[in-house]
Amino acid sequence: MDYSQQQVMEAFRVYAKLSVSGGINKEEALNYLADDVVRGLVDRFALEVSCTIVNDRSNIYLVPIAQNSPFHITNDTIKRLYMPAKALNIDIYLMYVTIIVLFGIFYDSYQSVEPHEFVSMNIWLEHMEQRISSLKEYDVEQLKNLDGEYNFNWSTIVNKWEDMDDVKENVKIQDARTNSRVSFLNIVKTFLEKQQLIKDIGNDEFEVTDKAKTIILRYYMDSEYNRGILEFMYQHDKREV
Repeated sequence: MDYSQQQVMEAFRVYAKLSVSGGINKEEALNYLADDVVRGLVDRFALEVSCTIVNDRSNIYLVPIAQNSPFHITNDTIKRLYMPAKALNIDIYLMYVTIIVLFGIFYDSYQSVEPHEFVSMNIWLEHMEQRISSLKEYDVEQLKNLDGEYNFNWSTIVNKWEDMDDVKENVKIQDARTNSRVSFLNIVKTFLEKQQLIKDIGNDEFEVTDKAKTIILRYYMDSEYNRGILEFMYQHDKREV
């Protein structure tokens, strides 16, 4: 297919802005929205760096879909920007689980396509306790086998969560220096806010953003991307129904 120089340059302009900021307002990309050729080129540029283009009502985002993408946030970057000193990779694994659980609350264990209006910190904590309790129903050897099956450190995640201080949960100020479950959820909350995936609406409550809604429906609920982790984490819910 032949492309005009104007179409190529317009596509590159949009892609360049996305690569720098991760997202742009749709008003800055009117030609992208109106021209199928420009849109197709931007999509191809994104695929070359293992990314996809995600749209919400107001913005366009460049979202990595593979760990080898240069736009993928590395564990070291997350630890450096969001975690307390001496954080380990297990903290990243636990962060991922807390995010799965949070979005699972919004989407009724990923069985719904429409999210709840908001979720509170207390509800998030309660659901995390439930998920960890479900994991603890497996004995040590079963969890180790599941570690290999899902390429995920379930057994270490349980220990990490259990080691956090739950005595301090009623402390009003929870920061990164407080070794408690609430303080950890606050760290994850800050990360999700920076990534424009949730929005704080006050009173320890937050809502899911349009960007997150698109990503969840297109990728989180697809077993090709979540490696069956969602089904495993919520299989207890199915048995209880």
